Amino acid sequence: MARLQTNDHPRYQDGLRYIYPVVSRRAGGVSVGVNLNPNDACNWRCVYCQVPGLKAGKGPAIDLERLEHELEDLLRDVLEGDFMEARVPAEARRLNDIAISGNGESTNSPDFAGAIAVIERVMQRLGLLDDVTATQSAWLQEPLKVVLITNGSMVHKPEVQAGLMQLAQLNGEVWFKLDGASDAALALINNSALGIDRQLANLRMAASLCPTFIQTAAFRRSATPKSPAGEALAGGADIMAGTLEGYFDAVRQLVEAGTPLQGVHLYSLARPSFQPEAPTLIPLKRAELDPIAERLRALGLLVTVNE
Repeated sequence: MARLQTNDHPRYQDGLRYIYPVVSRRAGGVSVGVNLNPNDACNWRCVYCQVPGLKAGKGPAIDLERLEHELEDLLRDVLEGDFMEARVPAEARRLNDIAISGNGESTNSPDFAGAIAVIERVMQRLGLLDDVTATQSAWLQEPLKVVLITNGSMVHKPEVQAGLMQLAQLNGEVWFKLDGASDAALALINNSALGIDRQLANLRMAASLCPTFIQTAAFRRSATPKSPAGEALAGGADIMAGTLEGYFDAVRQLVEAGTPLQGVHLYSLARPSFQPEAPTLIPLKRAELDPIAERLRALGLLVTVNE
């Protein structure tokens, strides 16, 4: 079995269809992924998306029984077996979360709510809804979180809102995508026609139903491709497609309106995009991310930063 790495998150391994373990740089440990889009379909097409063969659409019907078996088997291996020693670097041997995040937008799956119910049943059987010491595992020092990583585009749907309320009962968090704060930014970065007013309304709704973090990808765009070694061949690139000031203004307005945001996960691009725009994307260094983080912290927000 292959060792896990932060710069490679393969979705299909060990014969699993819906479940995939990763070492997450943002989580700081092992994250057990739940992929509700094994057909590689999404209603957005972010320029930095790391899914090869991405296509427009929604997730298929899920074999919830198989999902349940895969999730329980992998969690038992992580908690009780030799998974950590065999597959995980020593510094990352900590089970951090179950992450509903796969090859497309999870809330666009017809079985989104059913998958959350599966997660709840498995956690109940393994004692993961009780005191953390009930598992008697060296790899779990804190209560296990359930994280939904989402573009947020479906939160206005009643069935998704019901799922978020259910998620909140499982020590859940929402990581809600906000890469820019204008219609043009959504179109340019995410290839979405949703509109920023709807996106921000969905963000406010998500935060009212479940603890919610903004997650923001920050990068430069170049008009020319990068060299084979990865250097930009020309200057003049803009941070976040030139939308940074509008982004700060939108976040400030959310804070001033009392939106109960938990914070911001700010990151750049650690793994290669499989989208046509890939040659124009330039990751930001920590020295470029830190000033963005400081302006967000000045609004009173908790901010985590990952290159």
